[in-house]
Amino acid sequence: MRSGIIAMKVGMTRVFAEDGRHVPVTVLKVDDCRVVAKKTLEVDGYNAVQLGVGAAKIKRTSKQMRGHFAKSEVEPKQKLTEFRVDEDALIEIGSEILVDHFVNGQKIDVVGTSIGKGFAGAMKRHNFHGLRASHGVSVSHRSHGSTGNSQDPGRVWKGKKMAGHMGDHRVTTQNLRVYSTDVDAGIILIEGAVPGSKGSYVLVKDAHKSPRPADAPFPASVRSTLEVNNAEINGDLVEEESKEVSASGELSSQTNATQGEDKIDKASTEEKES
Repeated sequence: MRSGIIAMKVGMTRVFAEDGRHVPVTVLKVDDCRVVAKKTLEVDGYNAVQLGVGAAKIKRTSKQMRGHFAKSEVEPKQKLTEFRVDEDALIEIGSEILVDHFVNGQKIDVVGTSIGKGFAGAMKRHNFHGLRASHGVSVSHRSHGSTGNSQDPGRVWKGKKMAGHMGDHRVTTQNLRVYSTDVDAGIILIEGAVPGSKGSYVLVKDAHKSPRPADAPFPASVRSTLEVNNAEINGDLVEEESKEVSASGELSSQTNATQGEDKIDKASTEEKES
């Protein structure tokens, strides 16, 4: 059993397949998904990896959590989640899990929090038929009707479908298909709908009811801590070089402008003397 991944739901769109079919897909964004902690059977009683995504402000991170992140040498994260794994599927702390952890065409399960609908009636919440439009019914057309017997049992059974709070539940959608992944952009396209609102975090893991593809990376598709640090250093160097180039370009343009003004002033002075 491999680790999953934490992603942010961006929204839905469609893509066109090679045969011309349009395929509705959900776009998931993976933002620096790092391994924050590792649980082992000897120490914790079970095997798991703790993942974190999203940059959190240090001033809004508690002192205890700052120490937790400092121990792993990982920046504070907004979202933390544990994934149970096998002993041979543990991942080194600080590693970054990439989106090609899942291969194209693979079946996956997605866990999210459904959109809250507030207090809803029985017809909307449970798809009840409702009462008749006429023939003796007045006012109670959308009511749920009887809720039980009178003297026996003399109460409403637990779990009775009635009006109440709808949505805002943990929902798992099983056997969705990965359409494609983009490692550079950190994007996963999944066929069909995924529970949750735009901007919410969802958990993506291997399908429970379908076998894992043979070409799926095991234990995970990761970028080591050293590679992550080197990439950050190279990015900083490129940014500094671009700033230097832009600064030199501005300086040269200012110099050319100054030389042009001097030429104009010299020409006007010569005209006055003549």
